Amino acid sequence: MPSSPGYSNVFRLIATPELHASGTIISTVASAGAVITGLDVVDPGHHSVVLDLSCTTLDSGHVELVRNKLNQLNGCSVEKVSDSTFLIHLGGKITMDLKVPLRNRTDLARAYTPGVARVCMAIHENPADARNLTIKRNSVAVVTDGSAVLGLGNIGPKAAMPVMEGKAALFKKFGGVDAWPICLDTTDTDEIVRAVELISPGFGGVNLEDISAPRCFEIERRLRESLDIPVFHDDQHGTAVVVLAALHNALRLVEKDTSDIRVVMMGAGAAGVAVARLLMESGVQDIIIFDSKGPLYPGRDRMDEERTALAAITNPRKHDGSVTEALEGADVFIGLSQPNVITGKDVQAMAEDAIVFALANPDPEIDPVIAAKHATVVATGRSDYPNQINNVLAFPGIFRGLLDSGAHRITDAALIAAAHAIAAVVSDEALSSIYIVPSVFDGNVAPAVAEAVVAATA
Repeated sequence: MPSSPGYSNVFRLIATPELHASGTIISTVASAGAVITGLDVVDPGHHSVVLDLSCTTLDSGHVELVRNKLNQLNGCSVEKVSDSTFLIHLGGKITMDLKVPLRNRTDLARAYTPGVARVCMAIHENPADARNLTIKRNSVAVVTDGSAVLGLGNIGPKAAMPVMEGKAALFKKFGGVDAWPICLDTTDTDEIVRAVELISPGFGGVNLEDISAPRCFEIERRLRESLDIPVFHDDQHGTAVVVLAALHNALRLVEKDTSDIRVVMMGAGAAGVAVARLLMESGVQDIIIFDSKGPLYPGRDRMDEERTALAAITNPRKHDGSVTEALEGADVFIGLSQPNVITGKDVQAMAEDAIVFALANPDPEIDPVIAAKHATVVATGRSDYPNQINNVLAFPGIFRGLLDSGAHRITDAALIAAAHAIAAVVSDEALSSIYIVPSVFDGNVAPAVAEAVVAATA
């Protein structure tokens, strides 16, 4: 198993110059399975050398293994180990900065009292001016209750803060959007809806994040009805946009038409529901969706409102068997569920030039290496395999476009336009089985998405 960048460590060592020069330190760390990312001399002494060795490891137990291996070397001792992941979170990852100078009394009088009173009254007389005269036009509330954070589950609002800060940082980095983490100490649907309604005057959009299903559906629906700013649930619609972009390019590669393919999906949670609906809006006509109880079809028991609605418009052949049976001859598998739910034989039984999106994270529905033996295109949610389906490709550009256009709503047309914009960043020359979506660091993505969203919401 590869090391994880989430466990990035710096070992402060004191070693003899001879031991450092021999390369033994590096070979010892490598033999312990860690990946070395740097070895820096902090203090070059004649009798001992102080070194900072940076490496990534699997987990905390692996850190201790590396520490013990180093301490066992003659002439080497580990003084301390710093976890660089924790270090970058000290004091939080985001801050507020000024756009205007406050150098003297004149600046202060214009930015604050008494000059600010004139601006307040202008907004009072024409509330629409708040968008032009305040941060509202570039601000998004990133709202969570901490009930479904990453793969960690219901860890609460305080523990969710690092993720929401990270989301805000991504908004700023990739979209130039000022986003604010709003972590609510309640899981009551009515209270969440009311809290967001109460703070909405200060924002140009709302990004719902890591709220468990099925409450997230009702919260989003009610807020879209009550607010005059766009409301976007990234776990649903961000995922759906990037999946659609990736599928569009995968189909380009294997030369299949959207309307002709058979899709099997595993997972009917928030992301699964949104993906299925957006694919159907984009022309996919044959989708079978599985949850933990089996395939969705009309009349099946133990289905909530969302699943019942999906069952009515999917599964055209009324399949009621296993996922293995459903995959026979299917063109596409999309997993948004849990690890190891399909096998290599399942993929082998799919149609020629099969496409497999195994997006459960960190452990996908099938080992990508095994899937790649039988499928032409394989995508995951992980950064250490090709074709990462990452929401960062979608939400910064989507909100940049929504804010720039002053849109009050986000539509399926805008989401589809965003997906096509992401897909179009990958040129015909670059398109391959291991490159169906652009890198999250491709500077062309967010502007292209924003432009497409502006056009779709004009």
